[in-house]
Amino acid sequence: MTDRPRVAVFRPDDERLTAAVETLDELGVEAVPDPMLAVEPTGAVPDPADWLVFTSKTGVELAAEAGWSPTDSRPDDAGTRPALACIGPSTADAARAAGWTVDLIPDEYSSTGLVAAFDAVGVDGVGIEVARSDHGSPVLLEGLRDAGARVNETVLYELVRPAGSGASTEAAAAGDLAGACFTSSLTVDHFLDAAAERDVREAAVAGLNDAVVGCIGHPTRETAEERGVAVDVVPAEATFRTLAEAVVAELDV
Repeated sequence: MTDRPRVAVFRPDDERLTAAVETLDELGVEAVPDPMLAVEPTGAVPDPADWLVFTSKTGVELAAEAGWSPTDSRPDDAGTRPALACIGPSTADAARAAGWTVDLIPDEYSSTGLVAAFDAVGVDGVGIEVARSDHGSPVLLEGLRDAGARVNETVLYELVRPAGSGASTEAAAAGDLAGACFTSSLTVDHFLDAAAERDVREAAVAGLNDAVVGCIGHPTRETAEERGVAVDVVPAEATFRTLAEAVVAELDV
């Protein structure tokens, strides 16, 4: 038994969840792992373009596992390759591990940050291929098109809620959570869907509102608040570690 504060985490059930649990343990709290996302590959690979955009480590890994590389896209007589943009260091690290050269990482690890980075580069008339999940933010596509780019989206994978998820919703409903770390809008919606399936949605929201709720990014915060969940912290850097540190700091462990 432990009397440490309990903090829910909703990362996919792979090395990301393992790392998140370890991070929370290092910070002195008890992790309540409850994966709210599972990856279902579509089998698609990116289409040719002047620029290629990956928004997640998962997308990079799926494309690489399929045997695809940036050199397969837009080869020309000069042998040039398309430029590659990645949102965030983990996505960029995965691309480099696959042997790809990363040309652009936005200062802000978000769709908004990437649009701003492309605005600085200038993409009027440029073809941009966005390779990501089926739940990508429309902000990225709309922003790039507003900047004059020719944009195509390829869905590399779908994000679904794993069967059996939702134990954390009952903990929240019982007042047994001190905190929760939401890493995307979809984790918020899947948490609430799981709570509804267990007939504890109202109580789970009340439990969250008595806890410290942290969200990665303002779109995630907006989703939570629209659903009635009060958000306490949104870290400046969009990484799980900074999110966990911000939540635990509010707990004053």
